[in-house]
Parts: sequence; C-alpha cells; structure tokens
Amino acid sequence: MRLQEVKEILDAEFIVGEDQLDMEVRAAFGADLMSDVLAFAKPGSLLLTGLINPQVVRTSDVLDIAAIIMVRGKYPLPETIRLAEELRIPLLTTKFILFEAVGRLYAKGIVGCIEKVGETRDFS
Repeated sequence: MRLQEVKEILDAEFIVGEDQLDMEVRAAFGADLMSDVLAFAKPGSLLLTGLINPQVVRTSDVLDIAAIIMVRGKYPLPETIRLAEELRIPLLTTKFILFEAVGRLYAKGIVGCIEKVGETRDFS
C-alpha cells in the first residue's frame, strides 16, 4: 500500500514528507513505549503512536521506520518536526485513536510487524 492510501484511510494530514506519497508500506506497529518499538517494530513499517517528542523520530531512524503517524489528533513539537525533516521521515497526524487507526489499516491489508511475541513475519 502506498503512503497516499494510508493518508486517505486515516483521514490524516501530512506534517513532513508529502513528497513521499508513493512510498510502499506493508506492515505497521502501534505503541507509545519506545522500548516496545525497539523490541518489535520492523524496518520499513509504519509507526503509529501518541508520542510527539523527538525521541519518536530518533527511534524511527534507528529502526528505518517508513513513516510515523501520530494518533488522537496530536501534533508534534517543533523540534520533532525539524528532526523528521532532517532525517526525511514522513510525519502524519490523524484524529483517530490508536485502536481505530490500526484497525482501519489492518482491514485494508496492512499487517502487524509480529503476530505474537516470539514469532517473526517474513516480508520478503
């Protein structure tokens, strides 16, 4: 699925990275604990979170996350926006809560990075 479709499904607004509308994504991970993101998210996936601080972008950069979607209508801090621009990581915001946003993406074919703890998914 292209990032443009994700934007439409979530009625989201681009904050950074609108030039990357054609980026392909197949998986997502939703969390507010960056330790969980580090443990379970996979490169190339979407990160859905309610956090708005620069640490979200730094964590995403380490994991090569495709894009960050901030839920619950949250808007990132100015320093978060600057860092995302510098690292070329798309930032979007949606008014949907995390549960609803993840559910909408799942219903359209986006899968989780893992199904159960201790298992891996093959995305090749």
